[in-house]
Amino acid sequence: MLNPQVTAAAGLRPQPPLSADPYERLQGVRRAMLESNEAETGPALPLPVVVDVDAGGVPCRLYATRTDAPVFVYLHGGGWCYGSVETVDRMCRRVADRSGCAVLSVDYRLAPEHVFPAARDDVDTVLAFVRKSGADLGVDPSRLAIGGDSAGGQLATVAARRQRDLGTPLDHQVLIYPAIDPMTASESYDELGSYGLDRASMKLAWETYVPDPAQRFTPDVAPLAADLAGMPPTLIITAEYDALRDEGADYADALMAAGVPVVHTRYMGVNHGFARKLAVIDDARVAADQVAAVLRASLCF
Repeated sequence: MLNPQVTAAAGLRPQPPLSADPYERLQGVRRAMLESNEAETGPALPLPVVVDVDAGGVPCRLYATRTDAPVFVYLHGGGWCYGSVETVDRMCRRVADRSGCAVLSVDYRLAPEHVFPAARDDVDTVLAFVRKSGADLGVDPSRLAIGGDSAGGQLATVAARRQRDLGTPLDHQVLIYPAIDPMTASESYDELGSYGLDRASMKLAWETYVPDPAQRFTPDVAPLAADLAGMPPTLIITAEYDALRDEGADYADALMAAGVPVVHTRYMGVNHGFARKLAVIDDARVAADQVAAVLRASLCF
């Protein structure tokens, strides 16, 4: 059964004005997400360190409660087209507070202004920056994890695989309802297209981020196209009423088949996007605390 908190949360976001122009519609979605952000995510938790950082030319925000902490690089969702460090600010604060890790939230470039591989390259740049200059930020770059939600989950696991291929594997990855399949072929799209995210919207997101169809089948876009052996231990969170539910589960199965330690948790009664809505959905706080607990156990040794 759909959690009534999900229905209540849906009413907090203003509907962007209709426009025949696709770019103007996108701008409307971006504005609506920011306008509803405080109501959805709640007040900011004070932390000892909250500072904006230029990570090799990529704007980021660092959250920390102590020095020499392990680092969790976080990539926001939004279909590669919207979202920002602001829209995941409260979640990043909570994870930093409860995990003992520093959280570095990345404001990667968005499509359609910057299509593939811009966002992928920004994440690579940030990881290289952390490894080289993390000590200057007061963090411990030798203990490094990555995570993200939705499109950010796709970027996170692509980055983790690329780090593996460079011989610099990450210690953990956290994927919250990740976008995995550019074909949008899973049955959950047919079953759950009326709960906030549907196949048409997701196809448009993939096509906007990766305009060249041939590139959508490469490992840097489609995570299941890669050899997954040697990927870092993984937490995958999916949502019962999410069109991306089945592809997240399929990815968990593929990682396990490749010998990767995986915990897959499905949150019941909630839909896509629930995890950042700390002010209005109880399970958002539970999910953030689960992420924090996993990072604490994996990195804070």
